Amino acid sequence: MRRVWVRELAGWSGALGLALIAAAQVASSARSELLFRDGDSLIVGMFARSVLSGEPMDWAMSSVLFLPESTVFAALDAIFPLDVNALLAVNAVINVIALYGALRLVAGRRTEGRAPVAWALVGLAAFCVIAVTELSASRDALELASLQLTTTYYSASVVAVVLSVGLVRRMLDRESMSVGLSAALGVTAAVSTLSNPLFAAWATVPITVLLALLAIRSQRRFRLTLLLAVLLTGTALGFVGRIPLQAWIANTGAGYAQPERWAESLGYYSELVSARLSTPPGVLGCLIVLALLVLAVVRTARASDEGSRLVAALAWLMPVLVVIGAIALGTHAARYLQPLVFAPVLALVAVPRVVRVPLRVRSVLATVVAVLLAIGGILSIPRLAAAAEGGDPDLTCVTDWVNASGRTGAGQFWTVRLPKLHLDDPAQLVQVDHELRGYAWLANRHDFDVGEVTFLVEDAQTVPWNLPVPGIPDEVIDCGRYRILDLGDTVLPLGPQRN
Repeated sequence: MRRVWVRELAGWSGALGLALIAAAQVASSARSELLFRDGDSLIVGMFARSVLSGEPMDWAMSSVLFLPESTVFAALDAIFPLDVNALLAVNAVINVIALYGALRLVAGRRTEGRAPVAWALVGLAAFCVIAVTELSASRDALELASLQLTTTYYSASVVAVVLSVGLVRRMLDRESMSVGLSAALGVTAAVSTLSNPLFAAWATVPITVLLALLAIRSQRRFRLTLLLAVLLTGTALGFVGRIPLQAWIANTGAGYAQPERWAESLGYYSELVSARLSTPPGVLGCLIVLALLVLAVVRTARASDEGSRLVAALAWLMPVLVVIGAIALGTHAARYLQPLVFAPVLALVAVPRVVRVPLRVRSVLATVVAVLLAIGGILSIPRLAAAAEGGDPDLTCVTDWVNASGRTGAGQFWTVRLPKLHLDDPAQLVQVDHELRGYAWLANRHDFDVGEVTFLVEDAQTVPWNLPVPGIPDEVIDCGRYRILDLGDTVLPLGPQRN
């Protein structure tokens, strides 16, 4: 028993080392834009801090509610006296460690001839290598593994999908049904669907397809049918749970489905693949994914038990179904394709056999790897901290001026969200469109109760203003990439809300 705990602790320690290395590398690249500054990436921090402040809340969210992500961020914010960027960095590390926990569950129990801890670490390492090959600042690039380090781009859904695969696999490996595991599967499906309906497309559909196919040939048809019922019931309850929250869901996501544009969607994703293959790191990342897909197919054909076959088959079926579905629905968003990078990793934990080498060699190898991961993790801490603490004098200029003004101003979505999150009182900046209408998108609609503003913040992303009344600034404050148009005594009324 003691050796089991030592082995498991070593696995979690290795996962921490990998998480620190990956987070430090991504945060030190142009991809840090998505971690710390991107307008979309900041919603979880904004929402969590709004909850902790106790201010009135009437949020306009997208189809994704970010409930697990916001819970984690709020807990970190309540526990640690860190600034926003440091919290985002810590959250990135936690997201990667959480993925390891899910992979460890998928790898199954430790039995004779199996090394689930080692293979879960190998799977996480493969995922992290893919993540560090992603170097662009674009949220639209086909660089999907690094999105797991953000608080916004469905990190909790990725963990939940892998966790669901693990729960199903654990129940297939058991001789009898487990009420606890069944309940965990149902709760995971319900909470994940409630927060993000994409869970149904990423997990419920492919797992349902495989369970149904296995049930046709299996002698354990009742168990497979019961698993199927639990998964479908949990997913259905998640959709039902969204009904009372409709007031907060500004966009159900139905408008994103445009099947008539499937050809445009195919061309769009083809261009993303071409762009990904245009750099050596991109080629390396794609080759890793391709190798894992081939391994998944091979292990599906050679699997000796239902649990291994299910995991190996999901490793290639999830990406296939998601890509086909995304094109058939005419979508144009790379983030929907995340199963392309995390699902193939399941091939490594489908059959976690012990590598047949002498015990002494295996022990030495394990020790060397543990030491290297520990050293890499320790050396990555100051690098990650430096990336999080990197000075942004332009941002500081804006926040200092707004904090000192004691007044309320406005800015457009891509411009205002970063300064707004870093303010002492985020309500001092209101999110508007170019006509000064309240832009109720990923924002607290109570911000618009102020009714008027006396200054505007703009940058290169700001659409030229079309103001309801003439707004000639008394002073223009130059803050590098930002400009603050101080209107002095001139008051600009906010227009009606839109999203």
